[in-house]
Amino acid sequence: MDARSILARKRDGGDLTGDEIRWFARGLADGNVTDAQAGAFAMAVLLNGMNEAERVALTLAMRDSGAVQHWNLPGPVLDKHSTGGIGDNASLMLAPALAVCGAFVPMISGRGLGHTGGTLDKLDAIPGYRSEVEVDEMREVVERLGCAIVGASGDIAPADKRLYAVRDVTATVESIDLICASILSKKLAAGLEGLVLDVKIGSGAFLPEVSAGEALAESLVAVAGGAGCPTAALITDMNEPLASAAGNALEVANAIAFLRGDAVDSRLWDVTVALGGALLEIGGLAERAADGQAMIEAAFHSGAAAERFAAMVAALGGPGDIVERPDAHLKGAPLTGEAVAGEAGFVGAIDAHALGLAVVALGGGRQKQGDAIDYRVGLSQLAGLGAHVEAGDPLALVHAADEAGLARAQKAVAAAYRITETPPPENPLILRRLG
Repeated sequence: MDARSILARKRDGGDLTGDEIRWFARGLADGNVTDAQAGAFAMAVLLNGMNEAERVALTLAMRDSGAVQHWNLPGPVLDKHSTGGIGDNASLMLAPALAVCGAFVPMISGRGLGHTGGTLDKLDAIPGYRSEVEVDEMREVVERLGCAIVGASGDIAPADKRLYAVRDVTATVESIDLICASILSKKLAAGLEGLVLDVKIGSGAFLPEVSAGEALAESLVAVAGGAGCPTAALITDMNEPLASAAGNALEVANAIAFLRGDAVDSRLWDVTVALGGALLEIGGLAERAADGQAMIEAAFHSGAAAERFAAMVAALGGPGDIVERPDAHLKGAPLTGEAVAGEAGFVGAIDAHALGLAVVALGGGRQKQGDAIDYRVGLSQLAGLGAHVEAGDPLALVHAADEAGLARAQKAVAAAYRITETPPPENPLILRRLG
């Protein structure tokens, strides 16, 4: 078996066998497949696609290219994955709430790239928090507290790590087949017994069109199920930020306010509760999703989820009083200023993608892998769709490191909002559930 014959068959539109796919994945992990061959493979898959058996085989082969976790716990091992959006900090609340409800959540998360923020970057805004830990420490925290939000260690799905780096520079990131294998190989390596996916569509999503989001969700559910992990997907709206904040420390502060019950964004609450309810149903902790939602809500209302979040942060090196005194630990930007409406009316549309890019331009995200992040900067008090404003009213509060950045962001944020004479029609937040 050799790479050239595998590449030629896929180039010509043929189907690969499981053995061929496993051989290629091993070559990605051990270096026997070159970067040129990995790029050719990615392009051939992008152009010709894979059938479901190939997608399942590639997912499992990349999962098995590294360490796979096995658990013996008194509850189901569950997780959630989002395809990315603006102000999407739901993982910070959902993981501890699920733990309170009896689930165990080894949440292997990623960093932001492009216009969306990454969960690990948010947590890195907490002083001392170790988002990169060895597997043994992650397991100890999960077994003791029920949840740990950390990054993938070097021995988790190394074939995916290699292929993703090649895809990023060969214009093949958009392949649904490769997206599925990339997402699921890392999740399944955590030893999951149930998974829920939050597939975003709209102006702030990687896949703005509903049809593309549905195609990805259907493929993810089918491949995960074929790989032995019961999975559901919620297709959710990302035509405006999910939370009223965007930026790393600001989103952590927003999450803590949510957990404490001080200030709760309604869209964020609805999505988080819906995802949690679906997961508890999948994991057998609730008979129906509605029952699971009630359990998640109770974990928030009682304060137990906030306590579990605080315990997780402390266990992974952060301050023990992060929930009680977030302002003492989360650094603020030196400058703030309002982005204001230029006319009176209603917020009729928001270019959420542009808001994400404004955060990146402030220094709150990466233009490319390896860029340093300023955790302090971002946007807060974001006006939502349908809000009524007068000329000069604030649309958002910009948190910036310097005057030039502040001025640029104020202009960019104002331009991302379209003011109309009448309010926009209400669109459903959760469009559809699959699985």
